[in-house]
Amino acid sequence: MESEAALVSRWRTLATCYNTVACNLDRALQDAHGLSMSEYETLDRLAEANCEKRRMQEIAAEMYLSQSALSRTVARLEKHGLVERAICPDDRRGVFVRLTNEGRERHTAARDTHLKILAEHLEPSAAPLPQDA
Repeated sequence: MESEAALVSRWRTLATCYNTVACNLDRALQDAHGLSMSEYETLDRLAEANCEKRRMQEIAAEMYLSQSALSRTVARLEKHGLVERAICPDDRRGVFVRLTNEGRERHTAARDTHLKILAEHLEPSAAPLPQDA
């Protein structure tokens, strides 16, 4: 069994790596594309799904954001014309989100920046990701 000190050390290394990458992503995406990391990630989830629309609850379940934080993020994206929201006709509690053409274009433009930062910080020879227990 791994020692307590080694386990804590691995956790700190992982947290430092995440914070470094997240800060660099946030800065690069904001400077080049006017998007926060959360806004880019929301656009990315919508683009990746390759469908017309997605439920907010599904997106929140896949992301690190709470439902309320995702709602604020989507509101900012909607304000800038990058996404549209609509109430689900079958379940008035459900909210759908879809990319607009402008949102798809902004995502496409920002994708290269996102991948560049990931490649700079997440080298193939870097520490392996934790395995499922």
